[in-house]
Amino acid sequence: MNRSMPLFTGVIGSFAISLAAIVLVPKSQIGALQPQITEDEGKITDIFPIENRGIAEKGRAIYAANGCYYCHSQQVRDPQNGTDLVRGWGERRTVARDYLFEEPPFLGANRFGPDLSNVGSAKWRNEPEGETRKPARRDAAWHLLHLYYPRAVITQSIMPSYRYLFEQRKVSGQRSVDALPVVAPKGADYEIVPKAEAKALVGYLLTLDRSHPLQEVKSAAAAPAAAAVPAAK
Repeated sequence: MNRSMPLFTGVIGSFAISLAAIVLVPKSQIGALQPQITEDEGKITDIFPIENRGIAEKGRAIYAANGCYYCHSQQVRDPQNGTDLVRGWGERRTVARDYLFEEPPFLGANRFGPDLSNVGSAKWRNEPEGETRKPARRDAAWHLLHLYYPRAVITQSIMPSYRYLFEQRKVSGQRSVDALPVVAPKGADYEIVPKAEAKALVGYLLTLDRSHPLQEVKSAAAAPAAAAVPAAK
């Protein structure tokens, strides 16, 4: 009995130390984070981040249901830990404050496709390997076509088609303004239009923009210094 007490005490002590290091300390550091509020002459001029509602919230659920996070991450690493900024996946690294309203955050563990932290940003870049990287706005029409037939917009894409998020229907009168610029399998008198789920998913993707300046992280001004580092494959 006397010999078992030190062992028991050691186990409990180790558990307590681990709990403090893994849970309590991080909680004390970031658990009280709030959106960054910018004021000018006593008036609030900016709040970041803000909580998504409506179609973006529905789209986030579809993003999760289709397992998009298995192939795409939503975390931009700093120059010391990767070449994400050089690749054009963000203007700054992502930090804890970026995920305040994300439950759960889709950080991701694999990158079979590009990081999507800033896919909704007007400055988001993701040109295929070997081509000149330049700003390329991916608007709703681009994303819808990409979901239906990925290789129509990125020939090297290995992303599967999400055709079940679309419907094929017969054209009666004027074509739908949402019709994709593709020929339906049944011919020219049919069209491919996105279902509500596809529109919601794209609506969510277009809200992803974590380029907003934050007080705890430097913006893209430091990124050119790492430009000489080749992008990882």
